[in-house]
Amino acid sequence: MTGRTPSKDQQARRSRLVEAARELALEGGYAAVTMHDVADRAEAGRATVYRYFASKDHLLIEVAAVWARETTADLDARAVGGTPVERLAELLERIVEVAAAERTLTSAIIQAVTSSDPAVDPERTELFLFVRDRLATAIGEPLLERDDVELVLGHLLLSALVSLTALGRPAEEVRTMVRTAARLMVGRAAVSGP
Repeated sequence: MTGRTPSKDQQARRSRLVEAARELALEGGYAAVTMHDVADRAEAGRATVYRYFASKDHLLIEVAAVWARETTADLDARAVGGTPVERLAELLERIVEVAAAERTLTSAIIQAVTSSDPAVDPERTELFLFVRDRLATAIGEPLLERDDVELVLGHLLLSALVSLTALGRPAEEVRTMVRTAARLMVGRAAVSGP
């Protein structure tokens, strides 16, 4: 795509492609998402898919970005109450809960996000920054070494989703892990803070 603002038709076409990829990933995981099948599902030509997305991983990272925004959308409105640990635990547990309900999709997203394809680095970085922003919003208060805490929590979240999908760990175990991490990371950073 060029640097121009896409028209409403282009935005709608792109959204259909993302939704088609999401449906395919929900049905059959990473292997089920092919550019050909996405084009068929979205009733578009294959060239259209490649006009918007350079690769399958690029497309799935966009699916991940939409999924992340939907999963965390209503938490911002509730982020005013509770302690930083409670807000962070709620955010992390929500992500695990949604991921557990859609394990096949989550697995496909994890495979794309951890891809070695350097062409998806800008989209992957944008997704990681979005997640980090959600973590910062949940924490809400100044912490000692806040940047390091947010970075480690982001990696912990990725590890939690890998545990849930690739390792098949029970959702309750993974929820407990992220809740404990929130308490240990943010609780200690707040106590040690200025």
